[in-house]
Amino acid sequence: MFYRDERLALFIDGSNLYAAAKALGFDIDYKLLRQEFMRRGKLLRAFYYTALLENDEYSPIRPLVDWLHYNGFSMVTKPAKEYIDSQGRRKVKGNMDIELTVDAMELAPHVDHVVLFSGDGDFRPLVESLQRSGVRVSVVSTIRSQPPMIADELRRQADNFIELDELKEVIGRPPRDPRPEPAGADELSRD
Repeated sequence: MFYRDERLALFIDGSNLYAAAKALGFDIDYKLLRQEFMRRGKLLRAFYYTALLENDEYSPIRPLVDWLHYNGFSMVTKPAKEYIDSQGRRKVKGNMDIELTVDAMELAPHVDHVVLFSGDGDFRPLVESLQRSGVRVSVVSTIRSQPPMIADELRRQADNFIELDELKEVIGRPPRDPRPEPAGADELSRD
């Protein structure tokens, strides 16, 4: 439930939203996403969080990051850390939970409603804290993928759960073929 005069802020966990949309078989059109939430209330900020592999000469996610930055999104990035796991596989770790949490808490006094695009259960305490400060919280993720992309405790804590699959017609576009995978996108840790 959204109210037209409500002050909104969007907090997008980039790797989590990418994985959820991919599991549902579509790409997010971020211009349409922003327009949809501008229609639902007074959109004050739209934050997008992602880790970037700085040592790669070309990162497939860089054009998206640049486009978002020039089109009304507040970009929060940091270098991803690369390591070799115990089986000798290259892994990438780039957790943005703390940055997202700090920004949400700082903005809380200025908004009525936070929309969190993530299914990460680590955000449950953030949602609870925002609610205690009088902010309503909607969480966007999916239960229609196998396995579901949202932690049950996060879904239960939120004031409102928005099924990403139901936004597909409004904010989605068919996946491009062939589609370059962001380096380590499937391996970005969401600890």
